[in-house]
Amino acid sequence: MSEKISTIVARFSGQPGPLLLVLHAIQDEIGFIPDEAVPLIAAGLNLSRAEVHGVVTFYHHFRRTPPGEHVVQLCRAESCQSMHAEQLASHVKKRLGIEFHETTRDGKITLEPVYCLGNCACSPAMMIDEELHGRVSAARFDELLAQLERDV
Repeated sequence: MSEKISTIVARFSGQPGPLLLVLHAIQDEIGFIPDEAVPLIAAGLNLSRAEVHGVVTFYHHFRRTPPGEHVVQLCRAESCQSMHAEQLASHVKKRLGIEFHETTRDGKITLEPVYCLGNCACSPAMMIDEELHGRVSAARFDELLAQLERDV
C-alpha cells in the first residue's frame, strides 16, 4: 500500500496545491485515506503531518477507514432538507442500524452525508455507489436496499 501511495504522491507533486488531488486519488484507488498515508504525503509534498491530517479530517468526503461494500450518500443540502431529507435520514439510519460515517456490522453498507449531489430538482437525493437517485422516500429507500441485498 505504501508503494501505491508514494506513486500517487509523485504523480501530483509537481502541480500547484496538490494535496487535495493526492487525497482524492488515494481514496479513489484504495477506498480511504489510511493513517500510514499521512507521513508519506507530508514528506512527498513538503508539508507537515499536521497540515495533511488537518485536511483529511476537515473534509467529510475523506474516509479514514475502509468503506463497506456499498456506500450510501444522503444529501444534506438545503433543497433536500426542504423536501424532508431529515425524516429520510432518520429512516435510513434506523433501517441500517448505523449513524453517518459508520458501516453496518456485516461490512456491507457505509452511510455518508454529502452536501449536494446536484440533483436539487429531484430532492431528496441519494447516491448508492455511483448511481444517483432522486425523490427518494422511505419506501423507495427500502426498495433500493432490497435490490442491493438481492444483488449481493
